[in-house]
Amino acid sequence: MSLRVLGVEVLREAPRVVVSVGKKKTAIAKAVIRAGVGRVRINRYPLELWPVEVARLKMIEPLILAGELARKVDIDIEVSGGGFMGQATAVRIAIARGLVAYFQSQELEELYEKYDPYVLRGDPRRAEPKKPGLKHARSKRQKAYR
Repeated sequence: MSLRVLGVEVLREAPRVVVSVGKKKTAIAKAVIRAGVGRVRINRYPLELWPVEVARLKMIEPLILAGELARKVDIDIEVSGGGFMGQATAVRIAIARGLVAYFQSQELEELYEKYDPYVLRGDPRRAEPKKPGLKHARSKRQKAYR
């Protein structure tokens, strides 16, 4: 049996599990949060060993803001699509949404909203479609007046 709230699926079973999703452009991250000791794995790879440092720091932000709450859960994330920063942002959103849903904490939600509104909502911008007769969405042929 499950309950869907704000794009986050809460499974009501006896150990409680929360599934949350984060998206950025074409990157999609799906996080499964359950009781544990603070392990975070991305595509079955520990977050502490993630190779791109800038992306790793972006993914850790919601865990640092959550403080002690983050050490009470294990988070398994599957991410695909997009580039490395798009994936990092999608993971960040999935973690933040999942922690808010798991602990059902209004204070945590307000903290994330105050820190960065895009931690929970995501970034609505998308790539503009290519136009016929052009190489890119807005490229035009250069004009020369001489």
